[in-house]
Amino acid sequence: MLSPVLPSTALRLFSSSVEEAGAQFSRLASATPRLLFCDHHVCPAKGPAAEELFTNVAWLGSDGASKVLVLISGTHGAEGWAGSAVQADFLSEVRQRNWQPPTDTAVLLIHALNPWGMAWDRRCDHDGIDLNRNFIDFDQPPPANSGYLALRDILMQEDGRARSEGLRQYGEKHGRTALEIAISGGQYSDPAGPFFGGFGKSHARQLIEKLINDFTLGEKQLAVIDLHTGLGPYGYGEIICDHQPDSDGTRVARNWYGDAVTLPLAGTSSSVPKLGLMDYGWHAIMHASSCFVTLEYGTYGTEQLFDTILADHKLHATGAIDWSSPHTKRIKDTMRRHFCPPDPQWQEMVLWRGRQVIRLALEGLKH
Repeated sequence: MLSPVLPSTALRLFSSSVEEAGAQFSRLASATPRLLFCDHHVCPAKGPAAEELFTNVAWLGSDGASKVLVLISGTHGAEGWAGSAVQADFLSEVRQRNWQPPTDTAVLLIHALNPWGMAWDRRCDHDGIDLNRNFIDFDQPPPANSGYLALRDILMQEDGRARSEGLRQYGEKHGRTALEIAISGGQYSDPAGPFFGGFGKSHARQLIEKLINDFTLGEKQLAVIDLHTGLGPYGYGEIICDHQPDSDGTRVARNWYGDAVTLPLAGTSSSVPKLGLMDYGWHAIMHASSCFVTLEYGTYGTEQLFDTILADHKLHATGAIDWSSPHTKRIKDTMRRHFCPPDPQWQEMVLWRGRQVIRLALEGLKH
């Protein structure tokens, strides 16, 4: 019988609670060689049991390193379980192999950027903001999404069949890509709706900007990997690059990660172009030898993704929820299963691909 690709102990790195995930990250980081810095940042909102929530940050390697791998989990809270496991797996490998960062290279790990979303099994934060639509210039009028405005009432209606028919008609008239942009491309008018980019800078965006400033990341060569789940083929880790197709960032991504790189702006990705991505905040500080990619692990289909997210938004639109009610439990269980399937095969694919992409990034930074 063939051996598993990864030891069974690796799959235990998938946590069941945000407290467990944070404690695991802190424990593994503290035992890591060359740990220079490990700290936590308090979330301004609490979990379902009124527990405090934290974003944990660790820096491995010299503080003077000119090259930095940045690994981010939990930008979309409900997607943070897989990202947390990938970070824990990396830290476990570092400790077990007594691994040292390459010369002049450091690793910055940002764990559970949106811990409230993880605790509540939501993609958005405590203000209803999708952090990956929040990186726009709020000193300017927000970008419009006329497609969302046209679909808003259809999206939020209770009758699933009527909703599906309305979306089908819109897609038939405007095309599939236009439909996906209308729903998920980002909107700045409806705080109760999905993919809301906010009316101002989110707490997490301010934290990212603080970390960029504190670690002088604008002066360094960067390989940023933001870990996500829920879009694309089941178990596959797609390397999504939202740099402009003809940009230095795309050139670097292709040099490092090869032909596996996909580009929403070129129509080659399972993701469509979106407004306000966190990528854009990092793009603004990057020089020509850096790049930002999203490592997106697929789960189930796009229709199921939208249905799952919409059910969660309608639940919270009613106000305070009863965490113990069967209705709430059903919706939250569906959210957890969609964004982190409790399937050992899926989990093994996530960790293996994570190791591969992290290795490619570190090798890319050497040159």
